[in-house]
Amino acid sequence: MRAVDVIIKKRDGLELSKEEIGYFIQGLTAGEIPDYQVAAWAMAVLLKGMTPRETTDLTLAMAYSGDVLDLSGVVPLAVDKHSTGGVGDKTTLVVEPLVAACGLPVGKMSGHGLGFSGGTLDKMESIPGFRTHLTKEEFLRQLADIGLVLAGQSHDLAPADGKLYALRDVTGTVPSIPLIASSVMSKKIAAGAQAILLDVKTGQGAFMQTLAEARQLAELMVSIGKLSGRKVVALLSDMNQPLGSAVGNALELVEAIDTLHGKGPADFQEHCLFAAAHMLVLGQKAVDVTAGRQQAEEALRSGQGWEKFRALVMAQGGKVEFIDDPRRLPHARYRQDVPSPHAGWIGQVNARTVGETAVALGAGRAQKEDSIDPAVGILVHVKVGDRVEAGTSLFTLFADDASKIGPAQADLLSAVAIEDSPVPPLPLFYGIVGD
Repeated sequence: MRAVDVIIKKRDGLELSKEEIGYFIQGLTAGEIPDYQVAAWAMAVLLKGMTPRETTDLTLAMAYSGDVLDLSGVVPLAVDKHSTGGVGDKTTLVVEPLVAACGLPVGKMSGHGLGFSGGTLDKMESIPGFRTHLTKEEFLRQLADIGLVLAGQSHDLAPADGKLYALRDVTGTVPSIPLIASSVMSKKIAAGAQAILLDVKTGQGAFMQTLAEARQLAELMVSIGKLSGRKVVALLSDMNQPLGSAVGNALELVEAIDTLHGKGPADFQEHCLFAAAHMLVLGQKAVDVTAGRQQAEEALRSGQGWEKFRALVMAQGGKVEFIDDPRRLPHARYRQDVPSPHAGWIGQVNARTVGETAVALGAGRAQKEDSIDPAVGILVHVKVGDRVEAGTSLFTLFADDASKIGPAQADLLSAVAIEDSPVPPLPLFYGIVGD
């Protein structure tokens, strides 16, 4: 078998066999197939697509290109959650403590942010001392001890995905839906998940900007799950405007803490309870979504979700006094409100523009090696459909560099459209794919 023959077959729109895909991924992982051939193959996949069976074979080949965690000796059923990324999306910090407080263990591997989409680990690293790099043994022991882990992805898990993504990023092949689906699912399978809840974002602040694209991706990932023996449900959720209010690492951490105390923004709390309910059904802790919702609400009301979050922070070395008193978390030097120029109804709060503005303030990375400032960011005070008066505060921005305040104000004003007549609010969810 030769790599060029696999490339030509896919270039011509033909279906690759399991053996051909396995050969290609093995050669990629071992460094035996050069980058230029991998890039050519990825472009052929982008242009010609893959069948669900091909994509499943690709997913499993990448999942088994390195270590695969077996959690069966620690928990009876491993459940995981994955979001396709967005602006103000700090749901993991609330959903997983709530679910774990309901008796369903969650061992999650997350990532850092890149570009306008924030990263879960960056938010948690706002807590002094919090460790995101755990050994396999530490991960399993903590999952057994407290039923909740939130750590970084091990380099030993799905190494083929890391190599392939690095090439996709520089060859214009990131938007390939089969390659996105196999990237997400291979990491979840390698991390030991038997049931997976996917939060597939759609809109201006998402990688899938249309609902049709988001549904196609969700259906493919659910299909991969079924073909590989996993239970998968995908939620199609809105990302035209930021989720909740806070955008920026310490700010989002504070909002998650507020939410676990029952004081978070209404849209964010609703999103978290909806996702938690579905996770509890997937994990066989609730007979249906209504029962799962009731359990999650009780974990929130009783404070058990907050106590589980505290246990997570302590287990991974974080200084718990910083979350008990969030005023001790990093604070920016400058605070500036951005007022509405005139009265009307909010017709748009462009999530991508808000996210990119937060990155420009220092809240995110333009390149993977960039450092971030945990203190800076934006509070979004309006949602689509809200009525505002002239001078109403639309945003509050937090900066450590005074020279960035003016450009950030201008960018944030460009993110907002104010209409002369009422505008209907945006939905939180557009549908569910899977059982």
